[in-house]
Amino acid sequence: MEIRTLKEIPVSGKRVFVRVDFNVPLAEGRVADDTRIVASLPTIRFLLDGGARVILASHLGRPKGKRTLEFSLAPAAARLEILLGRRVRLAPDCIGPEAEDAIAKAASGEVVMLENLRFHPEEEANDEQFAKALASLADMYINDAFGAAHRAHASTAGITRHLPSAAGLLLEKEVTFLGKALTNPERPFVAVLGGAKVSDKIGVIENLFGRMDSLLIGGGMANTFLAARGFRMGKSLVETEKIPLASKLLERSERERVPLHLPGDFVITPEIRAGSPFRLAPASGIPEDWLAADIGPATAEVFAEVIRDAGTVLWNGPMGVFELDPFAGGTIAVARAMAECRGTTILGGGDSAAAAHKAGVAERLTHISTGGGASLEFLEGRELPGVAALAGS
Repeated sequence: MEIRTLKEIPVSGKRVFVRVDFNVPLAEGRVADDTRIVASLPTIRFLLDGGARVILASHLGRPKGKRTLEFSLAPAAARLEILLGRRVRLAPDCIGPEAEDAIAKAASGEVVMLENLRFHPEEEANDEQFAKALASLADMYINDAFGAAHRAHASTAGITRHLPSAAGLLLEKEVTFLGKALTNPERPFVAVLGGAKVSDKIGVIENLFGRMDSLLIGGGMANTFLAARGFRMGKSLVETEKIPLASKLLERSERERVPLHLPGDFVITPEIRAGSPFRLAPASGIPEDWLAADIGPATAEVFAEVIRDAGTVLWNGPMGVFELDPFAGGTIAVARAMAECRGTTILGGGDSAAAAHKAGVAERLTHISTGGGASLEFLEGRELPGVAALAGS
């Protein structure tokens, strides 16, 4: 899919409406993780350096169409101001006289951030009049919010019908890296999938068959595959209703000769909590009253060997309950193997990104996606409304 990019359009003197993804975690009124804000900086700086008047818009949380102080973008504006080193003016609203006044008063070089788009129910409804009201604030539109590109909302889809539109630098990078992984990856192409449930990754697995050369499965979802092979998983999370599907995927991997690696050993515990006892066990030796909380060291080494030799690695989902140190070893081992791989390394999903930072290797990976749900839908081969709208603009 061909989309126009930011670098292809003149921006000097223009009011540029930039849809960013500042849906960031907050703690005590401050931004707790500024990864998504930092990811937007190249686009914002490119526009400012080009002489544009920059208007930023984002959602935050789920205010359900009501103005709520808890979901104000004020903390994000404050953090952006520090990162940019220039004033960021927060408008009291995202449409209407208050937004127009904030934009009119902004001095050259200042950035205007509109208040939370989701304070208006019309945003998620992709309301035409709301989209027009947003478009009236600017001369052109840039979508740099890959994390929201799988939503057909007024600020991601509707607005493109009323303004010249293009992709920002971040969205362009996301589509380029994920797109190449699907269409023209360097070989061998290895997919590493984790997380709790098979049901969350079915579409990704099915779409990657015929494209990938190896599949490594860890996390809670591995339990369902092992159960399909007849292993008793104790108290481990198993999606019983997905066992027939797991069996079919295992059969398909054999039929299409795509190696599918499952854990051979685990770190097990009677309970997922801090201070709970833990020990190693083979996949065939999990007691009835214990559960798998992480892949074991032998499995981690097997996974690492496959990853290190890859031409392209795509990783989505942790190998265990990495938030607790006793169950973080497998996830950290995968992250370090990704960093040691000389090929292209792509990481998608917030938990995986957090794990890469915890392992201290985030800077050594080729690309860390900012879009959890969006990256999954892209990898499933589904059309993202926010991207498709740019292609048609």
